[in-house]
Amino acid sequence: MKTSDTYISRRSPVLATGGMVASSQPLATLAGVDILRAGGNAADAAVAVAAALNVTQPCSTGLGGDVFCLYYDAATRRVRGLNGSGRSAAALTLDRVEAEGLTGRLPDQHPYSVTVPGAAAAWEDVVGELGRLSLADVLAPAVRLAEEGFPVAPCASRWWRAGAEGQLKRHRHGGELMIDGRGPNPGEVMRLPTLGTSLRTLGERGSRAFYEGEIVERIVAAVAEEGGVLTRDDLAAHASEWVEPIHVDYRGVRVWECPPNGQGLAALLALNVVRQFDMAEFPPGGFQRYHLLIEAMRLALADAAWAVADPQHADVPVEQLLRDAYAVGRAKLIDPARAARRARPGDPTAGSDTVYFCTADGEGNACSLINSNYMGFGTGIVPEGCGFSLQNRGCGFVLRRGHGNALAPRNRPYHTIIPGMATRADDGSLYAAFGVMGGMMQPQGHLQVVVAMVDDGLDPQAALDRPRFQLRGGRADECVLVEDGLDAGVVDALRATGHAPRVLAGAARSAFGLGQIIRRVSAGGGSLWSGPAPPVYWAGSDPRGDGTAIGLP
Repeated sequence: MKTSDTYISRRSPVLATGGMVASSQPLATLAGVDILRAGGNAADAAVAVAAALNVTQPCSTGLGGDVFCLYYDAATRRVRGLNGSGRSAAALTLDRVEAEGLTGRLPDQHPYSVTVPGAAAAWEDVVGELGRLSLADVLAPAVRLAEEGFPVAPCASRWWRAGAEGQLKRHRHGGELMIDGRGPNPGEVMRLPTLGTSLRTLGERGSRAFYEGEIVERIVAAVAEEGGVLTRDDLAAHASEWVEPIHVDYRGVRVWECPPNGQGLAALLALNVVRQFDMAEFPPGGFQRYHLLIEAMRLALADAAWAVADPQHADVPVEQLLRDAYAVGRAKLIDPARAARRARPGDPTAGSDTVYFCTADGEGNACSLINSNYMGFGTGIVPEGCGFSLQNRGCGFVLRRGHGNALAPRNRPYHTIIPGMATRADDGSLYAAFGVMGGMMQPQGHLQVVVAMVDDGLDPQAALDRPRFQLRGGRADECVLVEDGLDAGVVDALRATGHAPRVLAGAARSAFGLGQIIRRVSAGGGSLWSGPAPPVYWAGSDPRGDGTAIGLP
């Protein structure tokens, strides 16, 4: 692997053989490491990290949000998927929202945008089905952080303070996540005792305590107080769903994503289009490379906006969309000298905010897990005495009759959060667990880090450090946001060809998402080993945030 690029890497990759954890908060990474040391596997460590991130970065994630997971089982070389997203209220209909004058999509903090939080059930299911330890043991590090306190990291502080002003202050119990009516400053020690109680209850009594006990009463009361219609029955009916992951083969690497209602399909569609081109003709860092990736992403996002929906409510033609013949036809639409003026979905039947993290253990198992409130603190609604805010995933619905992703009772919306996994196509061995959090940036980030690793041979840290682009808001016809550090000549060429680039620098670079990657690489040991040397984990953590990767010897 290459450990440098035309863009100078800002950190060295982290290497280890006994296991690895990478997340957006160092204290959460340490929670995962502690669980590995205690005998847990990658699944146990992932849930420990998820819970610790709920404490240390609640402005992005938590028990009030949803989860998607991909798990690589080293013994069987199988990738398993879990959809831990919740559904809308049974009483929420298009007739109802239309009668209230709501059109287009639900407002960001409207109580109707609260869908059933899937995190509690998903954490329990991941540990119970794939892990080795008890849920109480796995959640113990997060409980300690919440009850004993922790110093708030700089980026988390910035997002937390913004969310306190924009969301938490509007709701009666938002103070449970604030200090004297504000978000914590960098380095300020924060305690979240009510969240600690919720985590302890979940660990000791399981997810039924969350969906049928005292916690559900408080969730329902908080939503009703704001004018929402979520009920006890809505929460009691919730269950995670084990799903068959979808994949494409990209130059010898099989890239896996969760199926819709998640938008992982968009990343696979873009990779399939890019695969139709010889990347040797498009040097890294050059205009033609960025132009190709942007145009492939335009096409993929147009397809995803049309196709991604809850498959229990709509016909989603995943198999047809991922056919090679369809990718060939879409690739022919790319003009090498001009940005598309309007990207339209094809016809396959004819021919923020989030935390992402990954873990791996000494046996070669890996877990790619993503947990999110959406839009920071989500709705900002905090159930009394619970210490977490409720998500606003209902904003992902379309308020238009006949659309596959239209709002409907007990429906799951278009979901932005997507974990990624990659195996070697020839033997099924683990290649990488990866992800890039950040709303509609996520499939765009997946495309860019996969190309960096597979086509350009970069190590995980260098792949994460490379300047990114984003079609603003994940809309196929939008302008292109590009990251400070991209060559000025490339930016000028993008402008000249119709991409209308806008350069983001400083704190605004968080728009390009925060990624984590763990790769597993066979290592030669030479004369130092009588047999094959153990595989080595290479990990990277995004320089745009607070995170880190830590390995076990």
